[in-house]
Amino acid sequence: MTLAATVIDGKAVAAEVRARVAGEVTELAAELGRPPGLATVLVGEDPASAIYVRRKREACEEVGIRSFHHEPPGDIPQEELLALVAELNANDEIDGILCQLPLPGGLDADEVINALDPAKDVDGLTPSSAGLLSRGDPAGLVPCTPSGVMELLAHAGVDPSGAEAVIVGRSNLVGRPLYSLLLGADATVTTAHSRTADLGEVCRRAEILVAAAGRPRLVTAEMIRPGATVIDVGTNRTDDGLVGDVDYAPAAEVAGAITPVPGGVGPMTIAMLLDNTVKAARG
Repeated sequence: MTLAATVIDGKAVAAEVRARVAGEVTELAAELGRPPGLATVLVGEDPASAIYVRRKREACEEVGIRSFHHEPPGDIPQEELLALVAELNANDEIDGILCQLPLPGGLDADEVINALDPAKDVDGLTPSSAGLLSRGDPAGLVPCTPSGVMELLAHAGVDPSGAEAVIVGRSNLVGRPLYSLLLGADATVTTAHSRTADLGEVCRRAEILVAAAGRPRLVTAEMIRPGATVIDVGTNRTDDGLVGDVDYAPAAEVAGAITPVPGGVGPMTIAMLLDNTVKAARG
């Protein structure tokens, strides 16, 4: 099989974003008298979370952002975790705070997120951040993966204005905020999910199709409109290795442009985290 679609290279786009951020960090350090600071909180010893946080800290170092790392034990009481968040909120050298999710059982993630200073909420998950985004107000910080999707569309020359977009997935981390971003870009947006009747028919309407359901190879080639731009947010570990929510090879013969897994949306999430930290530092 030969791929017909243009492959959207997330690694290359992320490298451009990192290079831009590195320049902004240098300027900010001169203005502030210190580098921008990002605090990461890793609760417990989940191996996957530890890898993600390490990559985020390495990316910070690469662009000159100072990293403040905390690793409380998995059995930390809720009150102590909230006290740590309050301490980070009050630290003037810290511009952004990232609490790696999921948290160990017994801890209330919503309460922790709600305790974050919205001005330091680089994941864009606080009610304040989500509310501003839903109103189309650019003042808040936007979740990293959805903003990465928008960056990929821009670099691929895909203008959402007037286009029909379908998002498969409705999570607070991706689906819901991406709906607001695409709507703000003047797309006609449909959110589909596990209870959507005839998911294939809905997806086939899309000029821009975003798969973010967390189900391996859910979106097949038959569900894709010929020439559509397909953004695969899924990262699923299977016996065949790492695969997305899109059945990639057959889909690439139908789509006009497509992101691979890995190497598509994944690198953008960390790049946009760095971008959000700079935005937070600018106030």
